[in-house]
Amino acid sequence: MFIGHYAPALIAAAHPKAPRLGVTFIAAQLVDLAFFAFVLTGTEKMRVTPGLTEMSPLDFYHMPYTHSLAGGIIFAAVMAWVIYYFSRSAAAAIIGGAVVVSHWFVDLLVHAPDLTLFGGPPKLGLALWDYPLIEMPLELGITGAALGYYYTKVRARDGAWVGGVIKKPLLSLGGVMLVLQLYSWLSSEPAEVGLALPLTALAAYGLFIWLAFRVDWARRQEN
Repeated sequence: MFIGHYAPALIAAAHPKAPRLGVTFIAAQLVDLAFFAFVLTGTEKMRVTPGLTEMSPLDFYHMPYTHSLAGGIIFAAVMAWVIYYFSRSAAAAIIGGAVVVSHWFVDLLVHAPDLTLFGGPPKLGLALWDYPLIEMPLELGITGAALGYYYTKVRARDGAWVGGVIKKPLLSLGGVMLVLQLYSWLSSEPAEVGLALPLTALAAYGLFIWLAFRVDWARRQEN
C-alpha cells in the first residue's frame, strides 16, 4: 500500500495520549523511509519486474532489515524511545511504536511474497496487488475512514473545528494523498529503479509529513 499506511497513523493520533499527527505519520512510513534510503546506498535492493503483480512491477527482492517483522520491531523500539525521550510519555511511545509495526501487517495484505519474519525465508505476502478491484477501494476506503475518524475525534475533544481551522489543512492533506495515490496507480510503469524512483518516494513521504505537521500547527493555533 501507499496512502493506506497512514490509516493507522490517523487512528492512533486521535487518541488523547498519542504523539502529534506529524509524528505518527513519520512512524507509519519509517521503515519505507529507511528502505528507500537503503536502496540509494545499495544496502537493500529492488528492481522492476514487469508482470510481477497486476498493479505493481516493483520487485522488492532484498529488504531483510526494513521489511522483516523483526526489523520492524527494532525500528518501532527506536521510534518509541525517541518519542519517550522528548515527551516522557510511555503511552505516546507505545502508540508510536505500534504504528511503526503496523506497516509490516499492512504490507502483508498487498505485497507479493517478499516480506519476512527474520530476514530470510519463508517470504510472505497475500498479493492483493493482483486484485485491483479489491485493493484500490480498500486503500481509499480505509484511508478516507481514518481521516474522518481523526477529524471527528479531534473536533469532539478540543474544538479545533471552529472556523475551519483544522478542517482546511486536513482537507489539503487528504487531497494531496488522493492525488498522489491516483498518480501512483495511473502513471506508466518505470523502466528501471535508478535514482528517480527512491528519491520521488522519499519526497512524497516528506510532503505528507509536512502536511500532517500543518494539521498539528492548526490545532495548536486553535488551542
